[in-house]
Amino acid sequence: MLNAYDILETIRMIQDECLDIRTITMGISLLDCIDSDINKACQKVYDKIIEKSKNLVKVGSDIEKEFGIPIINKRISVTPISIVSAACGGNPVPFAKALDEAAEAVGVNLIGGYSALVQKGFSAGDLELIKSIPEALSVTERVCSSVNVGSTKAGINLDACGLMGRIIRECAEKTVDRACFGAAKLVVFCNAVEDNPFMAGAFHGVGEPDCMINVGVSGPGVVRSALSKYPEANISEIADIIKKTSYKITRIGQLVGVTASERLKVPFGIVDLSLAPTPAVGDSVAHILEEIGLERCGTHGTTATLALLNDAVKKGGVMACSRIGGLSGAFIPVSEDAGMIDAAKSGTLTIEKLEAMTAVCSVGLDMIVVPGDTTADTLAAIIADEAAIGMVNSKTTAVRIIPAIGKKVGEELDWGGLFGCGPVMPIKEESASKFINRGGQIPAPMQSLKN
Repeated sequence: MLNAYDILETIRMIQDECLDIRTITMGISLLDCIDSDINKACQKVYDKIIEKSKNLVKVGSDIEKEFGIPIINKRISVTPISIVSAACGGNPVPFAKALDEAAEAVGVNLIGGYSALVQKGFSAGDLELIKSIPEALSVTERVCSSVNVGSTKAGINLDACGLMGRIIRECAEKTVDRACFGAAKLVVFCNAVEDNPFMAGAFHGVGEPDCMINVGVSGPGVVRSALSKYPEANISEIADIIKKTSYKITRIGQLVGVTASERLKVPFGIVDLSLAPTPAVGDSVAHILEEIGLERCGTHGTTATLALLNDAVKKGGVMACSRIGGLSGAFIPVSEDAGMIDAAKSGTLTIEKLEAMTAVCSVGLDMIVVPGDTTADTLAAIIADEAAIGMVNSKTTAVRIIPAIGKKVGEELDWGGLFGCGPVMPIKEESASKFINRGGQIPAPMQSLKN
C-alpha cells in the first residue's frame, strides 16, 4: 500500500526529476493474418491492429490524467513481418504501408515489427523483407525495423552482417533530406528478445499471447538526484541507493501496466525497467555515472560504474514487479542522452569505449552517428563486433548506427524530440572488408551447449 510519504515522493520525482513511463506498448500477433494474396493479408493486418489497439491511446491518456504520471509514448509491436509476408512472396513494402496507416489511424507514436530473424540463415521471406527495408522506412513515418543476425545458440550470420551494412547505408541515403532518419529506425540485434517495448527494436514474438501490454519505465534523473544526496557514500552504499530508487520507479511501471491491461482487456506482459535517457536536462545516464565519481563519462572507470548501475537497477526492479522482461538495465543511446552528447563532443567518449560499455549494460551501440563516407563493410564489421559481445556473454546486444551522408567528424545530425542530436564520431579507417566478405557462419560458443 502507498502511504502519504510515498505519494508525495512520487509527485516530486515526476515534477522535478524527469520521472516518466517512457512507453506502453501493445504487442499484437499477426499470425492469423497470413494470406497468399498480399492485398488480403495487408487488409487483415490493418483491421486487426485497429481492432486491438483502437483504445490504446485513450487509455494511456486517461491513466496519465488520473495518476499524474507522464506516459511519453504509446506504441505497437507486431509479429515479425518476414513471417507474415512469406506466404505472399514479392516485395513486402505494402505491409509497411499498412502498418503505418494503422499506426496513424489509432494515434500511436511508432510501430515496430518490420523485422526478420536470420541468426542461422535466410528464408526467401527474410531476404525479401531485408532488401525492402530502405524503401519501407523511407516511405513511412512510424514504422520501425529490426533484424536479428546472431544468438548464443546459433552463432553469428556473417552474411547477414554484411547485408545489413549495405542496408543501413541505403536507409541513410534514401532519407538524407530528413537527416538520414531512416537509419535511426533500424536496429540490428544479437539475442533479440520477444517482449521488448522499446523502439526501434520492438517486435511481438511468436511465443507471446495474441495481444498483450508491455511497459517501459525511465527515470535516470531520479537516480541521479538520489545519489546527489549522499556525496560521501561508499560504493556499496551507492549500489543500495540505486536499488531502492529502482524499486520505487518500477512500482509505478507495474501500476500503469496492470491498470492499462485491465482497461484494455488484454493480458499484462512485462515491465522493462531500463533507465532510458532523453536529451532533456536532468535525464541522463551519463550524468549518473558522473555523479558516482567520474569527471566525464567515457573516462577510465566508466565501464565499472555502468556495470554497478546496471546490476543495481535490475536487483531493485525485480522485487517491485510481478513480471520483468524486455531489455531491462541502462540504455546508452548517444544522441538521446545530454551527458553522452557532451562526452562524445569532447572526445572523451569514443566508439571503442562505448563498445566496452555494451558488455555490461542493456543493448549496445545505440544512436551512434558516423561519417557519411563510412563504407558498408565497416558498418558490417561494427555490427559483427557488437554481435560477438552479445553471443559470448549470452546477452542482448544491438547496433543502431547512422551514417551522416555528406557530413564529417565534428558535425552533427539533429532530429529533435526524444531522438535528440548526434555528433559525428570518428571511426577506424583501416578496412575489414576481407573478413566481412568471407561470409558464412561464426560458430556458437561453448556456453551454447547447456542442454
